[in-house]
Amino acid sequence: MDYQTKIDTMRDELRTLYKAIPETAKGFSALSKGVKEGGVLGMKEKEFIALGIAVGVRCEPCIVLHVEALMKEGATREELGDVLAMAVQMGGGPAMMYAGHALACWDELAAAKEA
Repeated sequence: MDYQTKIDTMRDELRTLYKAIPETAKGFSALSKGVKEGGVLGMKEKEFIALGIAVGVRCEPCIVLHVEALMKEGATREELGDVLAMAVQMGGGPAMMYAGHALACWDELAAAKEA
């Protein structure tokens, strides 16, 4: 599976969507900015929460974008595993399947980064 291609495709699709619904996109961007800039948790913790929810609701595009963000925030594979274990505990079998996607995405992006 090529997760980098999925990330690139998702970003292209979002750019097209933002052009089609600019006011909604502006509102969503403002919400995202407010969440990221406010509060007492750091970005890494917030991204871990977002990833756990993405696994729980089975949103693969969300998973790959949040895994990429976690890598940028300095998360480790071991931390990722802990969060995925919690997501599986909360989400059962379906979360286990999507946690596998998140780990595979991490491994693929990490290998590409090292190459």
